[in-house]
Amino acid sequence: MRLRLVISIATVLLIGGVLAHLWQARSGAVPPVVDGRRQAAGGPERLRAQVLETLPHDPKAFTQGLETADGMLYEGTGLPGQSSLRAGPLGKAPAVRVELPAPLFGEGVTVLGRTLWQLTWRNGIAIERDARTLAEVRRVRYEGEGWGVCHQRDRGRLVTSDGSSRLAFRDPKTLTKTGEVAVTSRGRAVPRLNELECVGDAVYANVWPSHQIVRIDADTGRVTGEISVPPLLSAEEERHADVLNGIAAVSGTDEFLLTGKWWPKMFRVVFVVG
Repeated sequence: MRLRLVISIATVLLIGGVLAHLWQARSGAVPPVVDGRRQAAGGPERLRAQVLETLPHDPKAFTQGLETADGMLYEGTGLPGQSSLRAGPLGKAPAVRVELPAPLFGEGVTVLGRTLWQLTWRNGIAIERDARTLAEVRRVRYEGEGWGVCHQRDRGRLVTSDGSSRLAFRDPKTLTKTGEVAVTSRGRAVPRLNELECVGDAVYANVWPSHQIVRIDADTGRVTGEISVPPLLSAEEERHADVLNGIAAVSGTDEFLLTGKWWPKMFRVVFVVG
């Protein structure tokens, strides 16, 4: 009796699987599998960067932070003895530039009205600056490594990365850590989060050292979008360039600026499904 029961159950399951397969084939239904183009049910949206315009960029800039605010483009660069902060009208050469003395290694930057924060990598300090003149106002002790930073205005907090799979939330006046979240995609940690850009409730992050950007729900840490960036430089330009790093939302649009370390170009893009 037990043997007959087992055989009957197996037969029902087999028939059910065959019928489901036939229904999918006839109806055009797509099974929830990942094959490079399809995504698992409930998985991140698959997007790609579509170039709208190519802009010049300083090929000597080791880009670490990029942001636009009030029509100005701010860029922080790295490496000891070569770190700087530049600012100028969007689409034009920087009008203001300040250098960071060695051994400081400049990292991410973000603007909060009249204030600008600039992180350093392993120097243990963050620099508060006047957003208009870039003049240094003060230095604040900073625990851990500094990579990317952005400002969630509606939440009244900064979001920072340290090269791990976690994002930290910080007080925008003191940089005191107020919380953190683990970033995951399909249940797996997403490490090497680098330069950040806050847009509403979402945080966009470069994933070092790849040509991928992830869109993150900052409250849950869940990746809601995976953005692939096609090769943007020629083979000759690639020889003298480093990785993609630098993402800035263009205010009032759905466009972004993308560039990289030692890239001779910057790109105005939109993220489209595909």
